[in-house]
Amino acid sequence: MFLDQKYLFTPGPTPVPARVNAAMAAPMIGHRSPDFSVLIEDVATRLMPVFGTRHPVITLTSSGTSALEAAVVNTVSEGEHAVAIVAGSFGDRLATIAETYGIHVHRLNIEWGKSCTPDQLESFLKTMDKPIKAVFATFNETSTGVLNPIHELGKVVAEQSDALFLVDGVSCIGGVSVDMTADHIDLLVTSSQKALMLPPGLAFAAFSDRGLEAIRKATAKRFYLDLNRYVQAYEEQKSTPFTPAVSLIAGAQEVCAMFEEEGFANVVRRHYLLRDMIRAGIRALGLPLLTSDEDASPTVTAICSGAVEASVLQKALKKNYSITVAGGQKQLKGKIFRIGHMGYCTPFDILKVLSALEIELVRQGEVNHLGVAVQKAEEVWLKHV
Repeated sequence: MFLDQKYLFTPGPTPVPARVNAAMAAPMIGHRSPDFSVLIEDVATRLMPVFGTRHPVITLTSSGTSALEAAVVNTVSEGEHAVAIVAGSFGDRLATIAETYGIHVHRLNIEWGKSCTPDQLESFLKTMDKPIKAVFATFNETSTGVLNPIHELGKVVAEQSDALFLVDGVSCIGGVSVDMTADHIDLLVTSSQKALMLPPGLAFAAFSDRGLEAIRKATAKRFYLDLNRYVQAYEEQKSTPFTPAVSLIAGAQEVCAMFEEEGFANVVRRHYLLRDMIRAGIRALGLPLLTSDEDASPTVTAICSGAVEASVLQKALKKNYSITVAGGQKQLKGKIFRIGHMGYCTPFDILKVLSALEIELVRQGEVNHLGVAVQKAEEVWLKHV
């Protein structure tokens, strides 16, 4: 069997298209040259509809976690109060970053596997007896496969407080629709290795007018993650304040071209189709899904242990079919496995991973599942053809 062919279905990193790899392999250009100025301006402006922003998108050479940290230190200062919606591992990470900087974080804890409802956030905000500088939210909780209703949550923040609305979009930007104005988002961040179809190494930040004003007024100490430096370097020189990952940014330019060729509305529709296909197939196999249909993410699906343990299936997929999926994190470790279906992923890819699950469950002594998951997924696909 051709096990040198490896198939990546994690919620990051995700597969990188060949044409993006080719763009990143182009001859190097100077990062202080006119060529780079053209490149960074092209990427910054072509990413604007992906982020739903009216400002050029800022690029940092760093990880997704750095983008979360940048969101914190550029808007909230030590001693100020913030609310963090914690519905999984990455909501917890964002809250922990803020606490590290001496911010008083009030955690709105949501059961893992469920989304935060507008009513829950409204009730929590009404209990606050201190001025709240910011509300932190995770758009798509990677650890549980939950998509939070960001539009409705942003509306609650705007109606109930003067707080900034800061959103972690790491595992969904590039696979969902967003309008920062309509969603009342002041700062939206993501990273390169998820739905944006790039290797790890870049982070992106988009902001509203109010978010930009907050960045300029923030007093927290920062240097490399000072977004003011990035905004100033872009506005004055069409450049970056520090050495950028030039090749990755060239790849981002090619990603923008791919989005435009498919049509970004079609990109979003494809992600929801992939979600519906994988969920239909998993149900046909009798495996429990962690989230409800209403809360389900279009970029990653969390599947609970059935008769065969989740960790056993995860290891078997890797060993027998060269298919890599992700396990659970923290309290869900060993209890779930997660299939990423974002970025460079098609309906045929979903049939591939479902086929492997069918075969492996039969090998593990389950009833004959051959063909059942693929058929249900194909039925979902057929409605969209």
